Amino acid sequence: MRAVWAVIKREYLQRVRSRWFVIATVGAPLLMVALFAIPAFMGNRNDTRDRTLAVVDETGVLYDGLAPRLQDGGYLVDRAEPEDLDTLELQLRDGDLGGYMILDDATLRRGDVLLRTRENPSPIRSLSLRQAVAQSALEVRLGGDEADVQALIRGGTLEVEILEGRAGGFDQPTFAVAYIGAFLLYMTLLFYAVAVMRSVLEEKTSRIVEVVISSVRPFELMLGKILGVGAVGLTQFAIWIAFVVLMVVTGLPAVVTSQPDLFTLESIREFIPGLGLPILFLVYFLGGYFIYSGLYAAVGAMCNSDEEAQQAQFPVILLLVIPIIFVAGVIQDPTDPFSVGLSLVPFFTPILMFARVAAGGAAAWEIGLSIVLMTGTVLAVAWVAGRIYRVGILMAGKRPTLPELLRWVRES
Repeated sequence: MRAVWAVIKREYLQRVRSRWFVIATVGAPLLMVALFAIPAFMGNRNDTRDRTLAVVDETGVLYDGLAPRLQDGGYLVDRAEPEDLDTLELQLRDGDLGGYMILDDATLRRGDVLLRTRENPSPIRSLSLRQAVAQSALEVRLGGDEADVQALIRGGTLEVEILEGRAGGFDQPTFAVAYIGAFLLYMTLLFYAVAVMRSVLEEKTSRIVEVVISSVRPFELMLGKILGVGAVGLTQFAIWIAFVVLMVVTGLPAVVTSQPDLFTLESIREFIPGLGLPILFLVYFLGGYFIYSGLYAAVGAMCNSDEEAQQAQFPVILLLVIPIIFVAGVIQDPTDPFSVGLSLVPFFTPILMFARVAAGGAAAWEIGLSIVLMTGTVLAVAWVAGRIYRVGILMAGKRPTLPELLRWVRES
């Protein structure tokens, strides 16, 4: 065990001290922060006066419904009368007013509205103003209970009842969380598993392994590499999660306040998963990582160059690409027998079962069964990869054929 720990320590420190690790680990969160901070900065550049808006309601019925919507969008709204137009124009030219809006019969009939401002509004701001006016006009024309009208304007709801089984809770936030999480699993599994292969291949081609193997057994060397690279991945995840939590707690309210036209805290909360989903993400990452890192370690051991490794890894990459091809369909119908069957295939489980869980279509027993099958596959892959690694790490020359690999597994 001491030898395995020595290999883990070497693999871990070698990577976390590298320049690319620092760039990838710090650069990705900084990019995310920039995506939130830049809109906030651009929004704060506008003076508060640009958000002051006077509304001239010639219909006499639109202002009461429109004003709250504009205020929710970050505007300071004041009511004005038609005879105040000359005063409003002077205030606009002097910079004391951000703009004024004129509502008339055309607004009530077709949603047409005149907006006078000092500068051309952004497309997002224009769209938010048009939506606010159109919704207010529809509310007046439809009449009835305000809550019912609001529900109708939002498009209503679709309640699904099925005869048997479970209905997946599919909607846009669910799809976004499930798809982004599945794709992130695909990228991280591929990245870290390939890192194991390259580490094995580098030591083999440089003949360093011939010295190392004299003091460490081949299986211990392979296990140390897998655990060391996996620890690097967990370190990156921990740093990224800390950045995300810090950004959500400290920076998100400021961004929402500065950009009310884009989103609200309520809309963002729909995309924030509960604690159980990140835990399952970690479980499926670890299971998938051990499966694919073992396979990639075997690929690195049986190859003698990068060109050979690129060709030999195709079947392994195919095992990762197949679930990505089906992930959108699985999210849309997570309870379909085909989706259930695919997600229980251990090589596909990390991506597809996580997607089903995020989409709300996986039962507890299916999650438990997938973890058991995945654990069994980890042990089987470790046994097979260890035997291939034991022979291949010291072999040189032509890449072995499939019958030769089977003989390595049987006889080593």
